[in-house]
Amino acid sequence: MSPARPWPPARPLAAEPAGPGLSPLYRRDGAAAPGPGGMRAVRSCPRWALLALALQLALPAQCLVLLPHGEERGDTALAHGDDVRSAALELSMPLRFYGAAVRSLYITTNGIIAVNEPSSEEKYLGQFPVSFGAIAPFMADLDTTDERGNVYYREDSSSDVLQLASDYIKRGFPETTFDPTSVVIVTWKLMAPYQALREGHALEEKRNTFQAVLASSDSSSYAIFLYPEDSLQFYSTYSKKDDEKIPAMVGFSQASTNYYFWEKPGSYNVIANDEESIRNLHKSSNAGRRGIWVFEISSSSDSIVPAKISNILESLESNEQDQDMNSKPFMSDYGSTELQQQYVTSSTDSTEEDQHYVTYSVPQLAEEDFLTSYQDVTGTPSTESFYSHQIFPTAKAPPRQFQVQQFPPQQPQVIDVEEFDETGIVFRYNTDVQQTCANNRHQCSVHAICKDYPNGFCCSCIAGYKGNGRQCIAEGSPQRVNGKVKGRIFVGNNPVPIIFENTDLHSYVVMNQGRAYTAISTIPETLGYSLLPLASIGGIIGWMFAVEQQGYKNGFSITGGEFTRQTEVTFLGNNEKLVIKQKFSGIDEHGHLTISTEMEGRIPEIPSGASVHIEPYTELYHTSSSVITSSSTREYTVTEPERDGVASTYTGAYQWRQTISFDECIHDDSYHATSATQQLSVDGVFVLYNRDEQILRYATSNSIGPISDGSADINRNPCYTGTHNCDTNAICRPGTGNHFFCECSIGFRGDGSVCYDVDECSEQPALCGNNAVCNNQPGTYRCECVEGYQFAADGRTCVAVEYAINHCQTGTHNCDIPQRAQCVYTGGSAYICTCLPGFSGDGRACEDIDECQQGHCHPDAFCYNTPGSFSCQCKAGYRGDGFRCVLGVEKTKCQHEREAALGSGGAFFPREMGVRHFIPQCDEHGNYLPTQCHSSSGYCWCVDRDGNEIDGTRSGPGVRPPCLSTAAPPVVIGPSVRPDTVPLPPGTHLLFAQSGKIEHVPLEGNNMKKNGAKALLHIPDKVVIGVAYDCSDKMVYWTDISGPSISRASLNGGEPTTIIKTDLGSPEGIAVDHLGRNIFWTDSQLDRIEVARLDGRQRRILFDTGLVNPRAIVVDPMRGNLYWTDWNREAPKIETSYMDGTNRRILVKDDLGLPNGLTFDPYSSMLCWVDAGTKRLECMNPNQLGRRKIVEGIQYPFSVTSFGKNLYYTDWRRDAVVAVDRTISTENDNFQPHKRSRLYGITTAFAQCPGGHNYCTVNNGGCTHLCLATPGGRSCRCPDNTVGVDCIERN
Repeated sequence: MSPARPWPPARPLAAEPAGPGLSPLYRRDGAAAPGPGGMRAVRSCPRWALLALALQLALPAQCLVLLPHGEERGDTALAHGDDVRSAALELSMPLRFYGAAVRSLYITTNGIIAVNEPSSEEKYLGQFPVSFGAIAPFMADLDTTDERGNVYYREDSSSDVLQLASDYIKRGFPETTFDPTSVVIVTWKLMAPYQALREGHALEEKRNTFQAVLASSDSSSYAIFLYPEDSLQFYSTYSKKDDEKIPAMVGFSQASTNYYFWEKPGSYNVIANDEESIRNLHKSSNAGRRGIWVFEISSSSDSIVPAKISNILESLESNEQDQDMNSKPFMSDYGSTELQQQYVTSSTDSTEEDQHYVTYSVPQLAEEDFLTSYQDVTGTPSTESFYSHQIFPTAKAPPRQFQVQQFPPQQPQVIDVEEFDETGIVFRYNTDVQQTCANNRHQCSVHAICKDYPNGFCCSCIAGYKGNGRQCIAEGSPQRVNGKVKGRIFVGNNPVPIIFENTDLHSYVVMNQGRAYTAISTIPETLGYSLLPLASIGGIIGWMFAVEQQGYKNGFSITGGEFTRQTEVTFLGNNEKLVIKQKFSGIDEHGHLTISTEMEGRIPEIPSGASVHIEPYTELYHTSSSVITSSSTREYTVTEPERDGVASTYTGAYQWRQTISFDECIHDDSYHATSATQQLSVDGVFVLYNRDEQILRYATSNSIGPISDGSADINRNPCYTGTHNCDTNAICRPGTGNHFFCECSIGFRGDGSVCYDVDECSEQPALCGNNAVCNNQPGTYRCECVEGYQFAADGRTCVAVEYAINHCQTGTHNCDIPQRAQCVYTGGSAYICTCLPGFSGDGRACEDIDECQQGHCHPDAFCYNTPGSFSCQCKAGYRGDGFRCVLGVEKTKCQHEREAALGSGGAFFPREMGVRHFIPQCDEHGNYLPTQCHSSSGYCWCVDRDGNEIDGTRSGPGVRPPCLSTAAPPVVIGPSVRPDTVPLPPGTHLLFAQSGKIEHVPLEGNNMKKNGAKALLHIPDKVVIGVAYDCSDKMVYWTDISGPSISRASLNGGEPTTIIKTDLGSPEGIAVDHLGRNIFWTDSQLDRIEVARLDGRQRRILFDTGLVNPRAIVVDPMRGNLYWTDWNREAPKIETSYMDGTNRRILVKDDLGLPNGLTFDPYSSMLCWVDAGTKRLECMNPNQLGRRKIVEGIQYPFSVTSFGKNLYYTDWRRDAVVAVDRTISTENDNFQPHKRSRLYGITTAFAQCPGGHNYCTVNNGGCTHLCLATPGGRSCRCPDNTVGVDCIERN
């Protein structure tokens, strides 16, 4: 998010209205313009704000827009006075409230909308719920006597108002498809409190403005409460009976039910009922923007459903300048409000004991709290608490208020007060919509079981696996963690912060030793040494995978690797502070844990070259209701570099406080059996900064167990200290004292000291059932259906694939040959045959039409009939296109200029050369020769098709530059028939990526020589995704998402070279323009497409808009075209543009699912793609309409390449390279590497480059920097970082 630009200052207006329905404007300096009678005006927005909201444009943080209101908009104005109510407002669309249909409403002065005729105010003010049922945005004793305020109301169904209401609702409920058809708008404007004559003037000048919007469709209704900034200036009123203050009330109340002898109160929900929570209504929100509160009120349950808080709460404007650091504001996704449950007094013998209710309170937050409280931005309700000290209820401190952590996602929650004890109340939770394993099994890991409970379900890992059930990993298996780090840190007294972004963090964990190795690159030297004491930056990973003592759980067992962590570090002495915020997002598709880290603050300076030593330490972790906290004081010793043979040392210390928030399953009581307090023991602490590599390294050994002084034998067991000799694929089981034994992990067998993989497929041949094959993998196995079968809905049983035969695709139709007819598939197994244009017949037999017999050509032209077409050519002495011929021959531009130069003695000069007599040279067709020379000086240069000199091509006397002809070949009218086969050059290979290596398979003709396959390049600890090949220099290029980076290596040997490693998010697809010497790549994280030279220099962003999930990318360098896929689930597409980024357009957008792979065959000019969503492989000619399905029913293709008549794609499910003959639409071969794992990108390494050239082939096209080919030309473009570079752009 870039820093907000200052808004145009609004001039202060006195009593002048800002327009219909808008409050007076607010001064830019923060002071309110005076209102009538000296009243403080309410902050509001400029007139364009409504339009901006309708268009979903960005608004200033303080800008909350009330929906249009006032008599100008057709509102009815409520009569002035005290305790005034309207006549019944009959609704055209019923309002659904607590599951019942309400057909009329009553508007009152006192800030409520009644669903039945309300009683007099003395019967309900100060009480809640109310018997008549009400929606209360601000229920208080309000008085409009003497026109001290106005109440407006109407029902509206205009499209602009419906859209505004829908936009507010979807802020809080982004997944809803709610489309309102009617809206009721009630606005209380500049309302005064009731004030008796005996009361002073304390409230006399205070005014409140707020609005309630009730939106309804056929099936549901929502309520929106809007509180503009500074709109609430009083929060309670005085009682008419005595001098007692009565706080206002915000909430919902269902009408009571009357029986013969008694009345049963309805359900109710309290949003705010004390001065502090009312005061914060305009500062807080449950819908992502301050002052906006959204609720679904139509639920048939006994509870109102609050918004999901899915959008971020905008940062305060007062903090924007502090956050202007030329980078994204820190923790911009934090700052939501929490729903909190209040203590409610009740009597166990009350007649209302069966009443259901939930009260919510608005957190009383200072402005800085909005920057430190976490918000879940995934679209589910946040269960994370604020990072403030919690006061838990005790006998001395009654539980006035505490935070609710137990709301199951996306479901209304009902709380039934059951009983009291001496420490507070006991709540019983239940939901109307039962969540069961039957419809939620997918939320559990495949290595977990799902168990139903009375109020929901829980997941738990099966034996041999660790985790929280949603995420499970094999016990004892090594783990990897990848992530990004960014920060803004002041070092010592330096007034300038060190800012870094997109820095890589990688960690490797040996689980059965609890040893975690963490590396952070690229950290500048000015910061690296000063970060050495903070080993706990990576220590959180050690806690996650700490060795567990019996009865205790490490972080992954508790959280499943899905949590947020906020840490405050205070350095003792100078009181410097550093805030660290980390978010763990679980295990990604590659089996790696993902983390994001942000740091901001000031730390003491440690001199360059110093070393830091940290003694082993322990830390207590306290767990309570989805929150884990810990705090400690740690010391570290700094040894400074030697000076005059003496190295001085000193000791520093800091206080460490952290809070970890996560989701836990509330239904399984055994889940809470783990001790609420656990001790993390950390030893073997190693910290190092490498100034040459700019890498910061931390290493720790970790175990979790009971609180101990370290003397107990259980703490010294080799299983807990990591001193055992178990295999890396084994689990260490502790015994008594120092005894232990090793047990191989699931899927392995041995004595524990040595473990080998179990081949389940050989030992249990019937493991996968009928019509399936079993593939063994390290520690596990995989079942695959045989050809013609697919998995049923249970994911285990293979059933026959039932699909109709497309005779057009299989070639089993009886239409005429493709040169004369086409087969049109009409669904099922049906098709029709039609003759091509220029032929006649029934489609099964087609004959050529002789157009020359029909007199299409001019009388002075010859007509030439060709199969399916014809051509016309003017006779000698005539000129024209054959359809129109006139006498005489038209000269070309070159011929005209040549004649002019010869006739004027050579006065035509392309440039001032100081010499005479230049005469243009033309070919036999009158086109400029590509090489032009000056006969007297001997200089030669290249020209374009218009005779203009191409810069940078001029050569000295006697040297002729190798210029390329720009004259287009003569156009041939009629179809051109492509041969069925393409000659194959020898020595061609397939290159494909398999995680940390690139392998190759030789091709013999159209066949894979599988016995010659072997690894081409080993790249440990990398995840290679895209692969491309430069046929000119015999170089392979690849993208690595673990770095991330882009690298290359020569097929002739040598070390790999990283050419790009900065400003990358997730580079995936990559393509090489071997003619223009450029690379192109997609970045699915940064959502952009870039180009650079082959060595990584001269980077330029081609596209950074309109992309969601760009993946595959290919080039057609001879024609200057670029193609790429975007697997955006909402709108997948295949796009194209020229290679300079111009002429961008969508090529395919219909009938796509997950277009993963893309290839362009330079020989046939066919563009083909694989789609993991539609399970198809398709092809098309980009210059023609129509596409052809090659094969259907494939499993999970990722990437594709072409060679000859075959297409080769990698398949994630089969772990194989699959060959398909596109001429007969049949799979003809497949290759599975020796080591089974996912295959990623694939490309063809041609023995010889395809023939052809473009305008960038010679002398870089005359460009100073990037030369990007286009059809019939080229563009010279500058890289993005052109500071101090002499670069010229031109087409």
